[in-house]
Amino acid sequence: SHQPIKRGLNPGKHINEVVFKKWEALEVPADVSVNNSYVNAASVATSGVDFSVRYRIEDVKVTDPGPAVVPARVTLDFIRDLSGETVTLETQDGKCRITSGTDTCELVTIDPDEFPVVPHFGSERTLSIQGGRFTQLVQRTTFAAAREAGRYAMHGILTEVEDGVLRLVATDGRRLALSETPVEAKGTPKPAIIPTKGMQLFSRVIEDPLDQIELNFDDNQVGMRTKNAEIFARLIDGDFPRYSAVIPKEVQYGMEADAGVLNQKLRLVANVTGSEARAVRMSMETGKLELFGQSVGRGEAHAHMEVDFKGEPSEIAFNPDYVVEGLKNCESGVVRLEFNDKTSPGKFTLGENYVYIVMPITIDT
Repeated sequence: SHQPIKRGLNPGKHINEVVFKKWEALEVPADVSVNNSYVNAASVATSGVDFSVRYRIEDVKVTDPGPAVVPARVTLDFIRDLSGETVTLETQDGKCRITSGTDTCELVTIDPDEFPVVPHFGSERTLSIQGGRFTQLVQRTTFAAAREAGRYAMHGILTEVEDGVLRLVATDGRRLALSETPVEAKGTPKPAIIPTKGMQLFSRVIEDPLDQIELNFDDNQVGMRTKNAEIFARLIDGDFPRYSAVIPKEVQYGMEADAGVLNQKLRLVANVTGSEARAVRMSMETGKLELFGQSVGRGEAHAHMEVDFKGEPSEIAFNPDYVVEGLKNCESGVVRLEFNDKTSPGKFTLGENYVYIVMPITIDT
């Protein structure tokens, strides 16, 4: 077969940015199937296909349609360094030639029949949401997902749809992020745990934040569709923690503070704390907050700031790294902390329909 495909270089490099580079970021082995004006990519693991992409490229001149499967890594390495004005792909005798200007690369191809089947987008159990809003939900929550080896379900984002509301929840057992937004849903998708890397891939492929995207939930996978792409991720099979049990329903104490100033004061005091005792105590009284940290062999530090706090003096201690990471996502400039006592979870409100729960740390007084 002989299948030339020509593409302007800048849009041609878009293949690299949207498809090949996504797989590099995910650090998974992949082959890429080029078929007419579509580029399909799949991550193949021993257990099956965990992620897959179908991407449509506009304005491609195809003189002889047909599939070709090429290794993603070397194709990425070659395409990203091209400098010509057009990119031409053509296959013949089991090889794919990539040409741009005077630069040429000839790759050994793989039998297209061996390429994993890329799923097709379903019509049931779907929801529609603006792309930028979905990306915001992902950014609000993924940082709290587990990264260390442990409970497998915590390595994903719980996705729930209830009464026209999409809710994303992530936790590592020590902190939890929850964000939600109204959506248009067709049917009632079951709660699903989507791999964190899958969520990040979904967000990266959204080109225009104003475009509507669709999510489709199957029994063992979730798909996302944009104007030019269909992305699929295998769901995590496991039991997500009962997150509602750790979110305070009623609270005894409440404090509001400037998020930027609190961030700076926390980092300041955290400098003296060591990895063996990573804790900062927050002591509140009317209008004031004192932060205190210490460690053996380093010393201690105090910082003060004005806050909106009324009531009896109280205190609570947290790992400062967790609080600082949450404050980076604070959207209103003012953060609200609510809790019941120094042994109960702290509830940080970081934006509209956005809460962050951090478990407290017991330290010697």
